[in-house]
Amino acid sequence: MLLCSVRGCGQPLARTGGVYACPKKHSFDVARSGYLNLLQPQERRSKNPGDSAEAVAARRRLHDRGIAAPLFEAIRELTGATAADQVLDAGCGDGYYLGSLANATGCLAHGIDISIPAIDAAARRYPACEWIVANADRQIPYADATFSLVLSITARRNAPEFHRVLRPTGRLLVAIPAPEDLIELRGAERDRIESTVEAFQPQFRLLSQVRATTTADLDAASVQDILHSIYRPLQPHPPAAGRITFSLDLLLFQPVAAPRVQSPATSR
Repeated sequence: MLLCSVRGCGQPLARTGGVYACPKKHSFDVARSGYLNLLQPQERRSKNPGDSAEAVAARRRLHDRGIAAPLFEAIRELTGATAADQVLDAGCGDGYYLGSLANATGCLAHGIDISIPAIDAAARRYPACEWIVANADRQIPYADATFSLVLSITARRNAPEFHRVLRPTGRLLVAIPAPEDLIELRGAERDRIESTVEAFQPQFRLLSQVRATTTADLDAASVQDILHSIYRPLQPHPPAAGRITFSLDLLLFQPVAAPRVQSPATSR
């Protein structure tokens, strides 16, 4: 399923030992922790793109406290994921949601993120999943119609590529911050549901939506972990500790078949 990411290639990759190679002899070594780096120099805007090691560690500590568990359960229920699913998490971060889904359902799990520290952390925590360093905003290095389920959880969204790698009967789960998400730290924000649905048209149609919300009483260290792991504007004087709200709008989409284009011969 994996494709070579060298510009102009796109040939299938096959693994021999600790190396993936394509028929054109482009090769990629598997890292010691088990991930594969397919990111090309032209696909990065900085030397170390994506989440820093500090941000990844902060998010991992929050996940280990169980704060996101109710959000994960809502995602699992809405997707209806089973062991029969082939799942891609685009912008998977430290792998919490995908790894938890694989552990809970036995699905075949594949995660992509542009951050090496994030993918390295994911590979170490969830070795049964496949972890790839790549820029999903540009191109997803998998063959057409590979996946039955694609996840985009508070990550960038590439509708054309999601549509390409999804099977015709597949589904797409998009999670976006709800207006009350982290409201104590950044104030209320606008509702993004309508604009997100519009962004995925006409390639996808909305099947269902759910708002998942939970709260947690956090100490000062955990609040600092939140501040290290998010990039959205904060209130001038956010609380040092206290009860914090976490809320996601979960949108489940189905791919829409591309219209058939008649050839000149068949349209006569």
